Amino acid sequence: MVKVEVIRKRLNSLDEYLNILRGLQKYSLDEFLSNPEIYGSVERFLQLAVETTIDIGNHITSALGLGEVNWYSDVAALMEEKGYITVELRERWIKMIGFRNILVHDYLEVDRKIVYDVLQNRLDDLEELKRAFAEFL
Repeated sequence: MVKVEVIRKRLNSLDEYLNILRGLQKYSLDEFLSNPEIYGSVERFLQLAVETTIDIGNHITSALGLGEVNWYSDVAALMEEKGYITVELRERWIKMIGFRNILVHDYLEVDRKIVYDVLQNRLDDLEELKRAFAEFL
């Protein structure tokens, strides 16, 4: 059984992270690249936002017994397979998960121009996931 409060709490956190990220969109690429406080904040809040989507997806997958999860990407695949998200959203979510893995594990290799591009152009993907998860409330 899906616990509404678990989803609600995480969606509230996701809203908080997205609001912070939207506030950081005001910086130019040059300002972003030259200021570690800015790019560090963006990297951390993007990581937290994606981790929150993974947490919600894990909860739903487990609560509904959707299938076995060995990798975070399995959560996206199972949710798409059961019709909770579209194929397109599954693919974008899997890319987000890969991006999160780079932020966490390969942080010395992070291309900050890609981080900036994600900040400026990909937050709507997280909003779309948020809407899909809100269906469980």
